[in-house]
Amino acid sequence: MTPLWIDTATQLQAACARWSARPWITVDTEFVRIDTYRARLCLVQVGDGHENACIDTLAIDDLQPLWALLHNPAVLKVLHACSQDFEIVVEHTGATPAPVFDTQIAATLLGFGDQIGYAGLVERCLGVVIDKRLSRTDWARRPLTGPEIAYAADDVRHLATLYPTLQQQVADAGRLDWLAEDCQRLTDANRYSVRPDDAWQRLKGLGRLDAASQSRAVALAAWRETQAQARNRPRKWIIEDAAIYQLAERAPDSAAALAQLSSLPPKTLERHGSALLAVLQEAPAARQWMRDELAGDDKALFKRLQALVREAGERLQLPPGYLAPRQDLEALVRTGPAARAGVLQGWRRPAVGEALLAALPPTSD
Repeated sequence: MTPLWIDTATQLQAACARWSARPWITVDTEFVRIDTYRARLCLVQVGDGHENACIDTLAIDDLQPLWALLHNPAVLKVLHACSQDFEIVVEHTGATPAPVFDTQIAATLLGFGDQIGYAGLVERCLGVVIDKRLSRTDWARRPLTGPEIAYAADDVRHLATLYPTLQQQVADAGRLDWLAEDCQRLTDANRYSVRPDDAWQRLKGLGRLDAASQSRAVALAAWRETQAQARNRPRKWIIEDAAIYQLAERAPDSAAALAQLSSLPPKTLERHGSALLAVLQEAPAARQWMRDELAGDDKALFKRLQALVREAGERLQLPPGYLAPRQDLEALVRTGPAARAGVLQGWRRPAVGEALLAALPPTSD
C-alpha cells in the first residue's frame, strides 16, 4: 500500500473528511527537538485500515481540519505510548485527542510486560521486524525520501493491524474497563503542561542538598524553565543542572563570586549573571522540598506493601510498578488511608488497593 503524501490544505481537508466517517484511526507523529524547548512537529501519520497517509505539517499553514479530527469524540484514536504525541497536540490546541486506545497500555494489561516498545510489540504480535536504520531521520528535512516516507507510514499501518487484535484480546481477558480507565487518564491535558513552579521535580540530585540549598535550587529551576519556555531553547542551553546545584550550594552574592564558579561559561555569566544573583537573593526561606528516606517502622511497612503489590502483580500478570508506583506506596506509608494515590482509585482499588489499606496500622482518633 503506497502511502498518501498530504502537503496542501485542500488535500488535508478532504482526507480529514474521510477519516471523520471512520470509527477509528491510527495516529503517530514525527518531530525534532534538538535546539528548541518545544518539539517542532514535522509529520503526522494517519491510517484507517484502508489508507495510510503522511501529513506534511511544515507545508500546511492551517492544520485546523487535523486538530478537529483528533478532537472528534466519535472517532477513536489509536496510538502507541501516546504521551509525546499528546504533548505536541496540547501545545498546539490546548487539549488532548480523545477518545484514545493506547496499544502500550493494552499490551501491558495482556501481560506483555512494562512499557513494551512499539517495535517489540509489532514483532511479537505480527512477526514483523522493523528496520530501525531510519529512526534517526531528520524529519524536518525536505524532501524526504521514499523509504523515509514509507517508514513513517508503516507506524500507522501496523497499528491498524494491531488494534483489532489487541482490543479483542483485552475484551477476552475481561479488562476493557481497565483499559478505558487508564486511557481516559491520558487525556488530562494537565499531564502535558510544565509549570515552572514544578520544574524542580526534574532535578535528580536535589535530595543531597540541605534545606536552604534545596530552596535556592527550586527557585533556579523555576527561573530556568521560564527562560527556556520564553526563548524556546533547551533547558541545558540556559544553564546545566550541574550549575544549578553549584549555585544553590555556594549561594554567590556578587558578580565576582559568580565568576569563580566552574560550572558557568562566560557567555552564561554575561547573559544571565545579574538575573541569577537576583534569583538567589529572592529565593524563599529554607524548606525541605525532598522528603527524608523512609526508616525504621515506616521502611518495614513500605516493604510489606511492596510485597503485597508483587503478589498481586504475579496473580494478575501485571508489572508491580504499573499496579502501584513507588510514590503511591510512600504516600500510603506517610499519609495512611487518606493518601492521594492512584492505587486507591478505579480498578486498582479492588485489585490491590484494599489489601494495601488492610495492611496499614490502625489510625488513632
